[in-house]
Amino acid sequence: MSKITILGGGAWGSTIGQVLVDNRNQVLIYDINEKYVEKINNHQHPIFNFSLLNIKATNDLQTALDYSDIIILCVSTQQIRSLFKQINLILKKKKKSFINVSKGIELKSKKIISQILLEEINSDKITNYACLIGPSHAEEVVQRKITFLLAASKSDDFLSRISQIFSSSYLKIDFSYDVFGCEICSAFKNALSFVSGIVELENFSQNAKSAFITFGIQEMKKILEIFPVEKETFLGLAGLGDLIVTSFNLNSRNYQAGKKINLGENLEKVLSSSSQVIEGIYNLEVFYHLSIEKKIFLPLIQSSYQVVFQKKPIDCIFANILKKSYD
Repeated sequence: MSKITILGGGAWGSTIGQVLVDNRNQVLIYDINEKYVEKINNHQHPIFNFSLLNIKATNDLQTALDYSDIIILCVSTQQIRSLFKQINLILKKKKKSFINVSKGIELKSKKIISQILLEEINSDKITNYACLIGPSHAEEVVQRKITFLLAASKSDDFLSRISQIFSSSYLKIDFSYDVFGCEICSAFKNALSFVSGIVELENFSQNAKSAFITFGIQEMKKILEIFPVEKETFLGLAGLGDLIVTSFNLNSRNYQAGKKINLGENLEKVLSSSSQVIEGIYNLEVFYHLSIEKKIFLPLIQSSYQVVFQKKPIDCIFANILKKSYD
């Protein structure tokens, strides 16, 4: 049995809490949302209509950090840098192990969470770091449906510890050393999920859906070639696995945000109407600029960027998708 702190009590953070409690761990969730904290302390999942038993919640970061030596990160990538700054001040000489379960890439810096953490938290305060990602709908995990995730870390001992605290009859853990590759893959899948909503993938025929997923795989492969990513990462749970499940998750906030664009809402309204950060929008912007900078032709990403940020018609996505380069 371990004591574990989760930073972020939304859909995924609270669901991860349930997984850990099922494995007889003790869990404290930190969130700044008072309603989430109240619901969790009243044994309710803050997003889904499920009970959460034996989990406590707090809105005090000091209390959360003091509770455990293992800190799970389930916070938006666009907000996590400021949280790391707070953590660095609070920890003083204490050391923690961090497990990132968020997916995304910071817009301004184009950096993933493991890179941001090393910039903002002193290395002598970090014992271990890992990411835990893969094809996982929170609404399925909370129902204890069988799910496979990938834990990536440079430490064999920490990977073993992660397996010990997470593995259960319904959650299986695979392993990797490619932290960077796993986090880049998970960020790209956010962008593709947003694009899926823009083109309203739910209305595609099975033939067209298969083609769309194929094009998505091709573009992920192209973008990964500019990074030091292992081939096994692209072909595994963090790459193809997460990308495929993303293409069928019509309820994700990334997909729903893209669908609003399809229905004619402007970007400002889409962003302001969401209570949660829509990582796919920011990740689309990052990968668009990376593709231009590195001169990589990504018709899905680049055409979708033009639709969202340059107000081009959605038809341009389909017009460009089979081209090898722009005219």
